[in-house]
Amino acid sequence: GQHKIKFIPEMVGPILEMTLIPETELRKATIPIFFDMMQCEFHSTRSFQRFENEIITKLDHEVEGGRGDEQYKVLFDKILLEHCRKHKYLAKSGETFVKLVVRLMERLLDYRTIMHDENKENRMSCTVNVL
Repeated sequence: GQHKIKFIPEMVGPILEMTLIPETELRKATIPIFFDMMQCEFHSTRSFQRFENEIITKLDHEVEGGRGDEQYKVLFDKILLEHCRKHKYLAKSGETFVKLVVRLMERLLDYRTIMHDENKENRMSCTVNVL
């Protein structure tokens, strides 16, 4: 109800952790909570910048800690885009946000993989991409 806004951004991290559990049905059921958070903050402030900043920060930390995979990236993209495109006011900004997070996830997952590569040039190139 009206108290949802009080949980943003504090609940972004715990919900992100839950959505990163490698269980497809759990992911499908919980990723839409992010859209609800975006929508809630947007209706309150006309932006969802606090949510956006928090999810990017927490995602970086979680992927670095070994969580997240290609399947998560695909589901995140598909589910949030579907929700955003149906919303009158969040269609454009929501799609921009989702694409930004998906690109970040791609780079973070690549970075995590390449950190075990012996080739320092590959690691440096991947580091530059993340930055």
